[in-house]
Amino acid sequence: MTAPKKDFPPVRACLFDMDGLLIDSEEKYTLATNAVLNRYGRPDIPWSIKAKMQGRAGQAAGDVLHEWAQLPISREQYMSEVRVLQHEHFPTCKPLAGVETLLSNLSSAKTTRKDRVHTALATSSHKWAFELKTAHLQDSLFTVFESERRILGDDERIPKGRGKPSPDIYLLALKVVNETLGTGEKEILPEECLVFEDSVPGVESGRRAGMRVVWVPHPELFGEFRDKEEQVLAGRTGEAGDVDMHLVGEVGDGWAERLDTLEEFPYQRYSIVVS
Repeated sequence: MTAPKKDFPPVRACLFDMDGLLIDSEEKYTLATNAVLNRYGRPDIPWSIKAKMQGRAGQAAGDVLHEWAQLPISREQYMSEVRVLQHEHFPTCKPLAGVETLLSNLSSAKTTRKDRVHTALATSSHKWAFELKTAHLQDSLFTVFESERRILGDDERIPKGRGKPSPDIYLLALKVVNETLGTGEKEILPEECLVFEDSVPGVESGRRAGMRVVWVPHPELFGEFRDKEEQVLAGRTGEAGDVDMHLVGEVGDGWAERLDTLEEFPYQRYSIVVS
């Protein structure tokens, strides 16, 4: 096991996933999915399958679901039926515990070196889904994310097939933050970024981007990976296949940690000062 790194620079950019991390939209996906599965005599989706879908782009997540479910309808028919239910449930999304306080604190936070702490969003949700889930939260929860710093899953700047667990979405988020820094601010480096994720592919994405990561999994998801927690935190669960392994971390390297919730976030650990 690698000795944990302790001499990190202060975190100057916090990059956030959204579904299941900031809002309870994963529950809405589950409600819609189970309704269609049950309609055709299939059981509710188990966490062993849901865990493989979380954080991935729509096509990749769909491949996992349909390989398991073996529904007697086409993928097009499934999407048509589930989309109706998503339109019903997505507008009821609510912030998860601790999120409102965390984002509010970060909106005016500084590092211990008096630098501003920047924020950006990096979600696999496509534009139509993002708008459905967040329209009622735009004047509250999402005001911290400037419009140009919201990177969505169908952003044309992300190459096809390069969604999470590939690092592209977080590298793009950092690029956009650096392009919109204030006068006199130095470029932010990957190791000065903290990625917030609930999914295993998302953790790997952040690690492959060379960034520190906070993993906040659903309790049921953590149950699926309890025995592999150290591998998850290192980005070594193989979500992206056996490619570019030089980009992932080492077990116990200190670049990532798991939190049960975003409540009482340990700002001091990341050299962040909140007012």
